[in-house]
Amino acid sequence: MTDYTVEFVGTGEEITVSDKQTILNACIEEGIAQEYSCRVGMCLACTAEIVEGEVAQQAAVARALTEEEAEDYALTCMARAQSDLKLDRGKYPPSIEDEAATSVEAAADDD
Repeated sequence: MTDYTVEFVGTGEEITVSDKQTILNACIEEGIAQEYSCRVGMCLACTAEIVEGEVAQQAAVARALTEEEAEDYALTCMARAQSDLKLDRGKYPPSIEDEAATSVEAAADDD
């Protein structure tokens, strides 16, 4: 088992996570306020942009992220560190941001 450091950009928070543990589980154990909901890679609430480092998250690609998105974004409920990491929490892939913006615009048009 190998341990890695995960630093959260802009918060000053840092945790140690093993390569056998999801980043979200490590956050919960350490009392870090990482957003989540479903814990199975479907809701995208726990998404973080990968600023530096690598993660393994094969199931995330199958469920919610494209292979391209998984290169730049981690679903912390599925992702396991493969190196020291820097993550920017609350950042979503452009496809998700575009979808959310379209939904907001449609709701505004209904008013």
